Amino acid sequence: MNRIYSDTESDYLPRWLTAKLQAAVDEHRVVVITGARQVGKSTLLRHAAPFAEWRYVTLDDYDVLRQAEVNPRALWAGASRIVIDEVQKVPELLSAIKRTVDSSSTRFVLSGSANLLLMRHVSESLAGRAVYFVLEPMTVGEAMRQPMPMILQDIFAGKFPKEKVIPRISSNILSTLLRGSMPALLHIARPTAWVEWWEGYVATYLERDLRQISQIDALSDFRRVMQLLALRTGQLLNQSEVARDAQISQPTIHRYVNLLEGTYLLQNLPAFTASRTTRLLKSPKVQWADPGLAVFLAGYFDETALKSARELGGFFETFVLGHLRVLANLMTPRARLYYWRTTIGREVDVVLEQGQRLLAVEIKMSESVHFGDVEGVRLFLNEYPRAVGGLVIYRGNEVRRLDDKIIALPLEFILGSAL
Repeated sequence: MNRIYSDTESDYLPRWLTAKLQAAVDEHRVVVITGARQVGKSTLLRHAAPFAEWRYVTLDDYDVLRQAEVNPRALWAGASRIVIDEVQKVPELLSAIKRTVDSSSTRFVLSGSANLLLMRHVSESLAGRAVYFVLEPMTVGEAMRQPMPMILQDIFAGKFPKEKVIPRISSNILSTLLRGSMPALLHIARPTAWVEWWEGYVATYLERDLRQISQIDALSDFRRVMQLLALRTGQLLNQSEVARDAQISQPTIHRYVNLLEGTYLLQNLPAFTASRTTRLLKSPKVQWADPGLAVFLAGYFDETALKSARELGGFFETFVLGHLRVLANLMTPRARLYYWRTTIGREVDVVLEQGQRLLAVEIKMSESVHFGDVEGVRLFLNEYPRAVGGLVIYRGNEVRRLDDKIIALPLEFILGSAL
């Protein structure tokens, strides 16, 4: 997978989300795009049509920030189309946007690295006026300039790929996991430079972003919680256990987890049950938005250390899950992601739910897959007959039937790099 990082730094890599954003601005007066720091929100809005032609202002600029606080309407004076970046820095700005939207034809794209839906001013000011999108870390297919794969749409429609062998693509999954999926990292070749980049990323998050959205007295405690959660990647989240290991109260752990989710660094995977109410009561699985961040926080800085890591399977699952999340969010309506586990420990890594349709997905890091590897998927299909089928995503190169409704699928089909 190293061969995907061949573009020069000045090249713009189109994002799969762009088409949905373009359609949204034609139909809605306010479009909100959020996501973790450095996922490429500003780059998309400054390069992709039609946003590149709109007035662009960022509250990272101190003068613009002061203007937004003192006279916000001046930001869009004389413009009918405007992009406002880092809008979470002045939540009060949203009231002025509401008044403008209600009294004119001005259209806005608002961008920020915090979940604006969780901010009180947004729920009060933009309710019923805005649509929301999340930009995830860059997929392998986007980095290779490949079109978005339609594999999930096809399978939900009952169209499974035919059995075949695809060309084996030389890849180094350890290197891919160490580097991570942030766009800025795609052009950095030196592994030690990846570590330096992640060090700066975490420091900026702790010292700047976090302080803007919440008062954290002990940043060292917060970082320790991040490290403990990274070591639990792919595992059930037991907040009491984390509190014990961090020597911090359980309510504080709960608050820290919410902050990590609100800034899109952590995207926990909820449990799937037939009862939607029961789902809310079960513990989620810990999942990070970017495997590179989880690997860095867990203390693995080179391939030798990562290869023998106990958490390696969890890191790989995070990598695949990130790509599944991107594809699920691009569907209309969006598919939701869960995990499934029985009382006797049988489980399915990911369950995708779109309306009344379900798809069970098992993730294997191995290059081969066998009939016995899909016992959990078979149990799920028996339990939920409305499921369209099951997938085993693995690192081999053969599309292969494992059961009547279960197919083994090479990883490349999900990454968007299948030839």
